[in-house]
Amino acid sequence: MQRSPQRDTTGTGHAVVIGGGIAGLAAAHRLLGSGLRVTVLEATQRLGGKLMTGEVAGTRVDLGAESMLARRPEATRLATDAGLGDRLQPPATATASVWTRDALRPMPKGHVMGVPGDPAALGALLSPEGLARIAEERDLTPTAVGDDVAVGAYVADRLGREVVDRLVEPLLGGVYAGDAYRISMRAAVPQLFEAVKEGGPLLDGVRRIQERAAARQQTGPVFQGIEGGVGTLPGAVADAVRAGGAEILTETPVLGLTRTADGWDVRTDRRVIAADAVVLAAPAWSASTLLAAECPAASVELAAVEYASMALVTMAFRRTDTEGTDALRGRSGFLVPPVDGRTIKAATFSSNKWRWVADAAPDLFVLRTSVGRYGEEEHLHREDSELVDVSLSDLAAATGLTARPVDTEVTRWIGGLPQYPVGHLTRVARIRDEVAKLPGLRVCGAAYDGVGIPACVASAHRAADEIAEELTGVGAGGTAEIPTRVRGTRSEAGQ
Repeated sequence: MQRSPQRDTTGTGHAVVIGGGIAGLAAAHRLLGSGLRVTVLEATQRLGGKLMTGEVAGTRVDLGAESMLARRPEATRLATDAGLGDRLQPPATATASVWTRDALRPMPKGHVMGVPGDPAALGALLSPEGLARIAEERDLTPTAVGDDVAVGAYVADRLGREVVDRLVEPLLGGVYAGDAYRISMRAAVPQLFEAVKEGGPLLDGVRRIQERAAARQQTGPVFQGIEGGVGTLPGAVADAVRAGGAEILTETPVLGLTRTADGWDVRTDRRVIAADAVVLAAPAWSASTLLAAECPAASVELAAVEYASMALVTMAFRRTDTEGTDALRGRSGFLVPPVDGRTIKAATFSSNKWRWVADAAPDLFVLRTSVGRYGEEEHLHREDSELVDVSLSDLAAATGLTARPVDTEVTRWIGGLPQYPVGHLTRVARIRDEVAKLPGLRVCGAAYDGVGIPACVASAHRAADEIAEELTGVGAGGTAEIPTRVRGTRSEAGQ
């Protein structure tokens, strides 16, 4: 039976976070730090969103995102705050390849999302004609970028399509599962966008980026994983949030949002929850539905955000069955350009890449492939066994691996990755402007500022700080202490 809303009378303020993915959990953690009372509502039975662990052949592995950018502090700091600091682990190897023109070719160094500073680094990837086309760039007239431009279109115009098709496309596809010729440079590769706005040849712009990075003396790994899997992060944050006094309700879909004289009524299938503020950390389509009545302009913009779906095929082989396959040794995996017409778009050799996977299963060799890009969802309708077979076929062609796995796990992420076409950041600004017109309401998540874990956490912190400023006058995460995860306990999500 639905009950009447009960307002917070403690004077601390009550914030409801809609969505229990990493952005929603990070927002809840931040709000607690500002002294607010927090309730998290997750529609499904599992927290964590696209971060999830599971098992293959009895070995714990990531079945979603497996790493996070280490040179942005938000995700690693959240992991440390949640008690996972001593489990952060860099890749054991970052030696990747590109499977193109029927060979595994070394991933070149010194590039910015596939755009080279030194064309000589691409010699193994491109044809002589492709290299000659790059050499013509200095003779080209400048290409205007305006307010935004597609990465693939701009780079192809400056350096030729081969650079895009053989390197930029697979790298961007690995992050967004999208089409480089549609993806916004301003949103996806902002440092490159700013460099080309300065004018001059594109290659010079890339070199300027590299020189500035060298001047900052950035050291340490580019990426970090977590022992036991990145999928353990949501559970650890959830534990810390609960320990801080928050309520987390799973299997609690939100059916409606209503603005009231005192704040918000959040209607679930069980009851109406009164809130002083709401953080919407749900996918764009869900946020669009919930905002249709109270913020129709933002709802229309959110409904236009497109998503790509993909599948991960995780396989475990007896290590003795892979010992004769030299192409598996020393590599972290490989990317696959769509232009080559293969089904898989990437392969990750987990037992090579992550020390904790190798240590957990020394007699096994664990790897995974990914299938599916924006506009190519027909593969996702295949049976699990078909996806395994097509992955094995492509792996055999790329590496010579002929063994059969002892166990497999297929994970489908339907609507898993929002797309960032040209003009995406302008759309996001319009959404935020409309949402901000309603007191006590903010949005965050992968649909806005980046699909990586640090970007999602930063988006959550921005939303939480703005809410805290409205309700308490305290921003920047406040000063309240949030307990860390109790070591040795198992959380409900990601474990």
